Amino acid sequence: MRLVKGAWKLLVGIKDALVLVAMLLFFGALFAALNARSRAPAIKDGALVLDLNGPIVEQPEEVTFTQMLSGQQVGREYRLRDIVRTLDAAKSDDRVKAVVVDLERFGGAYPAALREVAAKLAEVRRAGKPVLAWGIAYTDGGYRLAAAASEIWMDPQGGTLFAGPGGTQMYYKGLIDKLGVNAHVYRVGKFKSAVEPYIRADQSPEARAASEALYGGLFEQWRDSVQQARPKAQVAALLADPAQTVQAAGGDVAQANLRGGIVDHLGDKVAFGRRVAQIVGGDDKKVAGFFNKIDYDAYVAARPLPKTGKIGIVTVAGNIVDGKASGGSAGGDTVSEAIYTGLAKNDLKAIVLRVDSPGGSVLASEKIRLALVEAKRRGLPIVVSMGGLAASGGYWVSTPGDVIFAEPDTITGSIGIFGVIPTFENTLAKVGITTDGVRTTPLSGQPDVFAGTNPVIDSVIQSTIEHGYMQFLTRVSQSRRLPVARVNEIGQGRVWLGGTARQIGLVDRFGSLSDAVAEAAKRAKVDASDVVYLEKQPGFAAEIARQFNRDNDDEDAQAAGDLMSRMAWQQRQLAALAIGDAKRMLSRAAVRAQCLECAGAGPVVARGGDLRLLDLLLAKVGL
Repeated sequence: MRLVKGAWKLLVGIKDALVLVAMLLFFGALFAALNARSRAPAIKDGALVLDLNGPIVEQPEEVTFTQMLSGQQVGREYRLRDIVRTLDAAKSDDRVKAVVVDLERFGGAYPAALREVAAKLAEVRRAGKPVLAWGIAYTDGGYRLAAAASEIWMDPQGGTLFAGPGGTQMYYKGLIDKLGVNAHVYRVGKFKSAVEPYIRADQSPEARAASEALYGGLFEQWRDSVQQARPKAQVAALLADPAQTVQAAGGDVAQANLRGGIVDHLGDKVAFGRRVAQIVGGDDKKVAGFFNKIDYDAYVAARPLPKTGKIGIVTVAGNIVDGKASGGSAGGDTVSEAIYTGLAKNDLKAIVLRVDSPGGSVLASEKIRLALVEAKRRGLPIVVSMGGLAASGGYWVSTPGDVIFAEPDTITGSIGIFGVIPTFENTLAKVGITTDGVRTTPLSGQPDVFAGTNPVIDSVIQSTIEHGYMQFLTRVSQSRRLPVARVNEIGQGRVWLGGTARQIGLVDRFGSLSDAVAEAAKRAKVDASDVVYLEKQPGFAAEIARQFNRDNDDEDAQAAGDLMSRMAWQQRQLAALAIGDAKRMLSRAAVRAQCLECAGAGPVVARGGDLRLLDLLLAKVGL
């Protein structure tokens, strides 16, 4: 009995200790957040530091207390509009003597976002201010930004290897056959390849042709942009024969990069810091490599966004999902309610729809579209600004636009619909489980995940998918003033780059978000600076969690430093993202307008849940 009592006391003690730790974490985070809010750092002369320890995205994921306390990996994400606003202000701010771009742990971005940030860095240089980039291992996305700098520094132990867009993807047909899972696929569009991993063991000829065109175009634009920004860089040799280039330097990638004009200087972070100190000032009595810095977050916080305005900016970023969603995903209810509330509470004269999404639920996409239609009914002009990605459902929500802006390397199109329903009749049969029952109609119990679907429900769902596709074609036809037959030709689930999309009529003009806002202001006859973002603001708890996450960055959720580790890290993130996408596709809305194949061209944003799922899968196979 004493032993039982002792064990019970031990368990109670462990429980109390865990509660105490959780409370300490909570109040510590609360204190840090309140302290940060009440103490706005003074902006003094120095170098504005963009320490990009993560990807650039349109809308960062909202960090929650659950994620924080559970130890879930939540890496830092940087909002594109904040970077653009910051660099715009830095050009004419006398306190900013230089801009430093630290790319050691950069997580990438879609090509259109890289183009915009690189253009802003070039504007800073034209304003007479040095831009200095530093990194250990530059890959394609990081070097796209570094090429815009006046000086590129690299650690002597680092290097650059440019892989170009593309690579392999996982196909699950063999696995689901072994498990006995029957994936029922319903789709329209011969290029709608998101479902191919469930019905094939390899890429279809149509999907391969579309991917070759997409990735080939992105690669050509990357190469041309780098060459234009940095003419002396001998990128062609490194792309054509990287092995020979590295071997000629005795395996020293850094020296090969230096000789080829790809980087300007080799030096560790201390040497780099001393160079920056020569420009902006420093203090030899402080830590080695110290220079006068302007904190990025403090600089952003010093320029808060307006809370009212005549032009409402609506953001659709991430997967479009049913119901409500926090930052990083576009909930159909959340976005539509933001539009309706903005129309009711603000004297809006125009709406700018900013889209950076691969699509998702057709139902949620239609909810967002209808909210925009209501704004048009009230006489507001609708201007669409496509970011790095506006495909499938991302294009669906764009159809109310009076004019659509995109960048030459925006990924768009993917006009098609699909659905996937898994059934487990063969899996159950392997363990001796059978099914039986009474049905009053052909649709009783359908779709039956235990006994399988029947031809009647298959026909009904396929007809629904085809009807949804016709709705999609009709929406695009009316919006773009194109015959339905023509839209069908350029649809079929095919993905297009912004340049081609403009030629075939899916996009009207090239331009950034600021260009779209200027167009909306012109149509509404209001000032282009009179804007307000119609989006759900993070709650107090989310703000505390964000502050805690900022002060306690999880290095496992960030890109690794050296070249080999960084490349391996990136592939692990992509694998986790692919597995997570597979889970989401099988567990969420069955009817989807989504471009999963577009993810490989964008930032590496594998969520903590995706990484845990990958680890579990690897553990199952003994890795």
